[in-house]
Amino acid sequence: MEQAATALAAHNFTVEILDDGAAARTRVKELIPENASVFTAASETLRLSGIDDDINTSGRYRAVKPRALAMDRATEADDIRRLVAGPDVVVGSVAALTETGSLVVASAGGSQLPAYAGGAGRAIWIVGAQKVVPDLSTALRRLDEHALPLESGRAQMAYGQPSAINQLLVLNAETRLGQGIVLLLREAIGF
Repeated sequence: MEQAATALAAHNFTVEILDDGAAARTRVKELIPENASVFTAASETLRLSGIDDDINTSGRYRAVKPRALAMDRATEADDIRRLVAGPDVVVGSVAALTETGSLVVASAGGSQLPAYAGGAGRAIWIVGAQKVVPDLSTALRRLDEHALPLESGRAQMAYGQPSAINQLLVLNAETRLGQGIVLLLREAIGF
């Protein structure tokens, strides 16, 4: 974990090591200004920690996800795409974090990827300790053998269909200091 944190910092990510989801929940509230537009990516880590509810139901922020879900996918697809691609802040997690400082994100639909890749003014990723792996090869294996089966089960229950790794994003460095924040937890949380 320390090695990953050092590597992330060397690649212009801001890194904080916290104890658990409760500490991350408190820290996220401190990092996001009131009335900011905030998109929460689909994430068991956010759901389990309570961060997803804090952002989407508190009224403290201009929560993007509830607005996007209320829009008509057939007639407002372009508006939805623009809304989720460029919020002030995106909050989510990753499938793996390498000890060399790369964040690995997989997506079935890709909605979080534009914001993660720089569309958002700031990205905050909450990463459980179990997601730290030695290298990219191990990260991809973890994704395929561990995270995908769990996410497929969740998606089957929620949407009636399994998930898939349709898009993959590997973030190796941030170009602007302070744009990407990784809250690395000592606790195992999420998939």
